[in-house]
Amino acid sequence: MADTPLDLTLDAAALTARLVDFPSESGTEKPLADAIETALRALPHLTVDRYGNNVVARTTLGRAQRVILAGHIDTVPIADNVPSRLDEDGVLWGCGTCDMKSGVAVQLRIAATVPAPDRDLTFVFYDNEEVAAELNGLRHVAEARPEWLAGDFAVLLEPSDGQVEGGCQGTLRVKLRTQGERAHSARGWMGSNAVHAAAPILARLASYEPRRPVIDGLEYREGLNAVGISGGVAGNVIPDECVVTVNFRYAPDRSEEEAVRHVREVFADCGVEEFTVDDHSPGALPGLSHPAAAAFIEAVGGTPQPKFGWTDVSRFSALGVPAVNYGPGNPHLAHKRDERVDTAKILAAEERLRHWLTGARARHAEVPRP
Repeated sequence: MADTPLDLTLDAAALTARLVDFPSESGTEKPLADAIETALRALPHLTVDRYGNNVVARTTLGRAQRVILAGHIDTVPIADNVPSRLDEDGVLWGCGTCDMKSGVAVQLRIAATVPAPDRDLTFVFYDNEEVAAELNGLRHVAEARPEWLAGDFAVLLEPSDGQVEGGCQGTLRVKLRTQGERAHSARGWMGSNAVHAAAPILARLASYEPRRPVIDGLEYREGLNAVGISGGVAGNVIPDECVVTVNFRYAPDRSEEEAVRHVREVFADCGVEEFTVDDHSPGALPGLSHPAAAAFIEAVGGTPQPKFGWTDVSRFSALGVPAVNYGPGNPHLAHKRDERVDTAKILAAEERLRHWLTGARARHAEVPRP
């Protein structure tokens, strides 16, 4: 079904199913980017540009404000959960239903059905969000075409279960290397076991007590966890190297430098021979007191929550564009084999955004299931 054109007359729930049936694991987004570009170029009220597999469409109505609606088009690897499946309770199952093709479907529906919004709109569809930061399509657009991302406020349609989620936590990944000396395992005393030397690192992780700071009324929860460990040469060799990969999810009141310094301090006396920063993306403060954010919250309703995961609101923040997360998916279901989304929440998100952008009455939770 990947070669079938996108039909933007479908409602947002049906369009989500169509997008899920269009596989787009990170690095393979070109066919979907092609389909999105083709569908948007058919809309006369939009100007469409493309950079790599990133598609940007804009209205040029001369409005006083410009709002950006952004979403990534890639997914994590498929886990036997494509094609999509709609059950009798109106729940759509499949890879990307939650993170974040339901949000992308809402973007596409707004692009197609709101030709004269009360604010100018920019729609951004980008690749490679689920992988290393240097591959992120929004980063590439920001570096090469920053003028495409100019705006007064941005909404990232990441999964937030239909609630506004403010800011995001930073993510830092480091590799901690311990060193030993090889020897035959029958004469282990002739060497030094690098895997054993990693024990203080693991003990420090097990006893670590993360902060739970409150920022703008939202409680964030930090976390420091081993996400990988490697070592060993052969079944009869004492290993001379071990690498523990650690991920630090930190609250947005820490800077990048403070986050690195904190992790260094945690493992300062744990026998680490080499400390390497493998990947790092800073957090973003919630900024919910910004007038544009406050107006958006009032329009869509609900109680704002913190965003524990990292999202590209951080990138918009760095560009000076205040941003929030707001999407129909439940973040607790992201990346799971049983990933799914309630189709009623997809339709409600579309209606609430349309209400915000046009002043039309939103049906909120009363939006019927398809």
